[in-house]
Amino acid sequence: MIYAKHKDAPAYRGIHPNLDLALAHITPEFLASVGPERVELKGGDVYATRFTYETVPEDESFFEAHRKYLDIHIMTAGSEGVEIAPPEALTEFDRAEANDFYAYRGQGDYKLTLTPGNFLVVFPGDAHRIKMRLNEPETVSKVVFKIKIYE
Repeated sequence: MIYAKHKDAPAYRGIHPNLDLALAHITPEFLASVGPERVELKGGDVYATRFTYETVPEDESFFEAHRKYLDIHIMTAGSEGVEIAPPEALTEFDRAEANDFYAYRGQGDYKLTLTPGNFLVVFPGDAHRIKMRLNEPETVSKVVFKIKIYE
């Protein structure tokens, strides 16, 4: 897991070439250009999509994890709570292997607040629970990069 400010994105280059490509696109201009349709930077290996939704109570959210992809979550409007936990400490209740999606329930190890100006990188092995409201329900908008790092 990496939780950092947009201005610090270049410091994380060198981990994987696909991650480098996405980190280079954490700019106000690129983030403003991303809509609800997938924007491909390198075909299905690196792409970004904007999501807009209402935050929910913790008990209405669940953890998800991936085995081939890592995610970068970049909040552009609003704030949400996020929890991180290793998948092996959680109980799996759903999966869609073709989509590299695994769903879990359980308790997180780390809690953070995702706000504009920050980004969160979750690697395979970082199950993440998103969309959690902080106090009151809030409409949020964020750009999520999907980055393939394993075959």
